Amino acid sequence: MDQLRKRPYPFSGEVNFVQEEDTRLETTRARLSKVLRRHEELKERLSRDSDKMIFLRLQKEFEAARAAQTEEISLEGDQWNDGLLATIREKVICCLDGSRFGIQYETFFAGEPCEIYHCVLESKSFLEKMSVVEHTIPFFLPIREAENDLLSSDAKKFIDYIGEVLDCYVERREQVRLIKELYGNQIGDLYHSLAYNLIEFVLDDFDCKVTVSLRYADLVSVLPSRIRVLAWPVHPSKKISTIERKGFGTTLVQSVPSRLSYAEDALRTMSLPEAYAEIVLNLPQVLRKLFPHLGGL
Repeated sequence: MDQLRKRPYPFSGEVNFVQEEDTRLETTRARLSKVLRRHEELKERLSRDSDKMIFLRLQKEFEAARAAQTEEISLEGDQWNDGLLATIREKVICCLDGSRFGIQYETFFAGEPCEIYHCVLESKSFLEKMSVVEHTIPFFLPIREAENDLLSSDAKKFIDYIGEVLDCYVERREQVRLIKELYGNQIGDLYHSLAYNLIEFVLDDFDCKVTVSLRYADLVSVLPSRIRVLAWPVHPSKKISTIERKGFGTTLVQSVPSRLSYAEDALRTMSLPEAYAEIVLNLPQVLRKLFPHLGGL
């Protein structure tokens, strides 16, 4: 494209060449999109399948441990004390067989339960530091990094941090699932990292193509820290450029995108589904002001 910008276009055949190149680029992009989507689906499926047997085994072990713990603390009257109440408030932590401690994380979205995750810690003696012996937490979340940085010095901070990571991961994932469910017919392409801390999608409903790129500062964030929303004034019949006649020849006029600040503000303060609805509601009016020469808006 850099070479094309530098060349004059004296004949209409050159314009046809640009349009043919555009068609080939769109075809390549569509194929790459399918490959990337299949790759992400395969990685997620492999992760789920590998954890399924561990999950079922740990779930039974946790249920048995929690049932035994409930029986032990089923007390009445003045037998209750502050230490007992603290134990009950942290009943997600169970003592398992073999000097192991189990933490069960329950995740929610919009008040509805989602997945349950497990993490099993072990310490063979009082002098040895705890270590993670098994878990059902997605492999792309930083449990090993947290183990190295936090577990040896502050087990409570480790447990709380993993809980936050899981809560925020599920929140980001479910927000993306919800916009696909509600507005899938308006979204041309949608990409995301496994941890959903990088999200990109395109709106193709208008003569302008709107691209949205979201980056999250860390894995305990539910609102993006870096946001870019661009509107590309591209007419469907001239996806890369527009042609203006001057004298006997023609010149190539490259479309220049504009940032949609109102959309970036919405994404900075609202959940993704709420911000999306706000963006789409005001999009036609904003695009008409930005690109009055595009009569199809």
